[in-house]
Amino acid sequence: MKKKEINTSNAAGRRKTAVARVYLREGKGNVKVNGKELNDFFPISLQQETVRSPLKLCDIENRDIVVNVKGGGPQGQTMAIRHAISRALVIEDEERRAALKEAGFLTRDPRRKERKKPGKPGARKSFQFSKR
Repeated sequence: MKKKEINTSNAAGRRKTAVARVYLREGKGNVKVNGKELNDFFPISLQQETVRSPLKLCDIENRDIVVNVKGGGPQGQTMAIRHAISRALVIEDEERRAALKEAGFLTRDPRRKERKKPGKPGARKSFQFSKR
């Protein structure tokens, strides 16, 4: 018995402390994040649009997407998922790279929270100075 060949691609994306693994498959356009539907996991429509933006840019609607995401908050997670989907789309077809790169979807945003320094209450904040 021959195994059926399924067109799949997967990639990882990151933002701050959030890490997303994405699996693209042929399908009807369903998106599952950590076992839940996209609308249930991210109730805010702007976050849903952020996740779907690479697919809209490449005019793709017939992909089922399975996402595993951990770490960070909702905003960092949506950006990590967007980064991972973009990378998976480029793995599928290298010609998509130019459009996704121009939109800024392939660039990993390196900004993180700065660490607290010794002798200070925060990263850069100082205690009130007193002359006397």
